[in-house]
Amino acid sequence: MFQTTRRRLALWYTTVTAIVLLLFASGVYWYVRTTLVERVDDTLNHVVEIVQRSLVIEPGAASDEQVLTAVGKVAPALKVNVEASFRDNTTTTEDDHIDLEWFSPTGDLLWSTLSEPLNLPVKVNPEGKTVPIDAEHVVRQVTDRIVAGNQILGYLRVSHPWFEVTKPSRQLLQDLTLGLSLMISAVAFIGWLLSGIAIAPVRESYQQLKQFTADASHELRNPIAVIQTNAQVALADPEPDAIAQQQQLQVIERLTRRLGRLVDDLLFLARQEGGLVPFEAEPVDISLLLTDVIEEQSMIADHKQIQLDCQACETALVSLAGVPSAPCPPTSLPNWQVQGDADQLLRLFTNIISNSLQYTPEDGRIEISLEEEKWQNQAAIAITIKDNGVGIPEAALPHIFDRFYRVDPARQRSATSGSGLGLAIAKVIVENHGGDIQLQSRPQQGTEVKIRLPLYTEPSKSRPPLTAASRSGHP
Repeated sequence: MFQTTRRRLALWYTTVTAIVLLLFASGVYWYVRTTLVERVDDTLNHVVEIVQRSLVIEPGAASDEQVLTAVGKVAPALKVNVEASFRDNTTTTEDDHIDLEWFSPTGDLLWSTLSEPLNLPVKVNPEGKTVPIDAEHVVRQVTDRIVAGNQILGYLRVSHPWFEVTKPSRQLLQDLTLGLSLMISAVAFIGWLLSGIAIAPVRESYQQLKQFTADASHELRNPIAVIQTNAQVALADPEPDAIAQQQQLQVIERLTRRLGRLVDDLLFLARQEGGLVPFEAEPVDISLLLTDVIEEQSMIADHKQIQLDCQACETALVSLAGVPSAPCPPTSLPNWQVQGDADQLLRLFTNIISNSLQYTPEDGRIEISLEEEKWQNQAAIAITIKDNGVGIPEAALPHIFDRFYRVDPARQRSATSGSGLGLAIAKVIVENHGGDIQLQSRPQQGTEVKIRLPLYTEPSKSRPPLTAASRSGHP
């Protein structure tokens, strides 16, 4: 499929470029040929003007035909002294490959530079005309009537060989044909390379989509099969045991909840990537938001006897409660506000901290710290979440933010494992807020997640706790 698409892209690219080049070459050929013809015609007309000025005109003899002058007198007719007029033009016209012919007023040839007469009738044509002499010779001619007063003295015909136009035109046509062939071949090769480069992201996205579809199908198939099995067992028992049936219903309820979370995660990713949900930003206090997350996860931490430590959160709570013995007065508290979506940020830190709790052994420790730093030439808040859990192998780190990716494939069927979308969602949320997320880990030594978010520096009179519930009265 992709090879066919690549060939089509390359073919379309080559075809369009070939048409453009052909039109360009045709324009160049027409312009050069027209310029050559105009140059020949200008040369012929210039020669006619020079010869006309050099004509020696004499009065005819008394016995010659009489004409009536402008004052009413009768005078002998004028005539051109052919020998005196054309004697100086022979050498010049031979050097320029121009031939001259002089005809009498009756059309008889009186003088010519041609070795053999052309035997062409005299027709006045001052604009220039291409005339074939025989199968091999063609000339460009200009014929002008020479008049003195009311008397026609004769006809001057100037000829120029046509090969002065056809020879460079033919050579130009050959050069353009060769150049077009080489350029079209080069364009076809470049088009093939560019189409391959252009289609590479599409192929990669297609492969990711296939993998995503396969992973999603796997995640959905297993719980659905379990739900179906439990439902069939419950329906097939003619005398159902209340306790057994309740256990089966609990399994169905638990798996249905798991499917709901999976569908919710998939819907969140689809809406974020498709831009279906508008991003509504407002000032969010990260220290207070982390306090909410820690409270929500404290039951799990207490059950596993894991210590959740966030000094910045405790300081924010003490200052918010207005305790006189606070270690630092509220006016000197650091600014931990960012411009963002509180719900998305809550989901971000919930995913990260719940992952740390899941893979940190009992009696472990999770430290959450906040600090201000420079990032990409702007002030930012760096949130670091560090645990001393099982860690992640180095080979798995490049894929840790991929969807449905799990370090240990054996965890895919674990009841406590997630859907494999938590870190992928975290990365999308961080990117939505213009930040950066990095993860460092070593097996059996723990994992450190560092999130940078642009700092919100607009001064405010109070520190608004932008969470689901107001924390103004927090004890």
